[in-house]
Amino acid sequence: MQKAIFIDRDGVINSDVGHYYIYKPEDFILNEGIIDSLKAFKKAGFMLIVISNQGGVDKGQYSCEDVEKVHLKMRNLLTEVGITLDEIYYCPHHNDVQKCLCRKPLNLNIEKAISRFDIDRTQSWMIGDSLRDIAAGEASGLKTLKIESNVDIRPFVDRIVK
Repeated sequence: MQKAIFIDRDGVINSDVGHYYIYKPEDFILNEGIIDSLKAFKKAGFMLIVISNQGGVDKGQYSCEDVEKVHLKMRNLLTEVGITLDEIYYCPHHNDVQKCLCRKPLNLNIEKAISRFDIDRTQSWMIGDSLRDIAAGEASGLKTLKIESNVDIRPFVDRIVK
């Protein structure tokens, strides 16, 4: 079995200051400390799996293609510094339009990853900046870490890797 860091995108990996939705590659800016943190998680043997709500798709604000362009920029920025994301799962739905099981606080996307990659829940974490993120992690039996949006997560890395 493998261990994993499940991590929210907007507000945790990248800054969402000044934006409700991040759907343009030019608006995607990595948060301070995220590179060092992700490297430390990888070095400690964790898989890195992004779990993100992208409800603006369902609301017609942007498209899945826009989301994929942002994800390509994120992957490229991280690859340039030697970090590979193992997978990205996102929910394009919004409760105002339709109900689904993949939108956090529900945990279908986490469960898909756990099954696909044979992940040990007891050794894995969900890191997020909202109660939705934490609820999804807890529903899947993960350890959880709630942070403030757009903070440097380096101070929390040792707590997770030990």
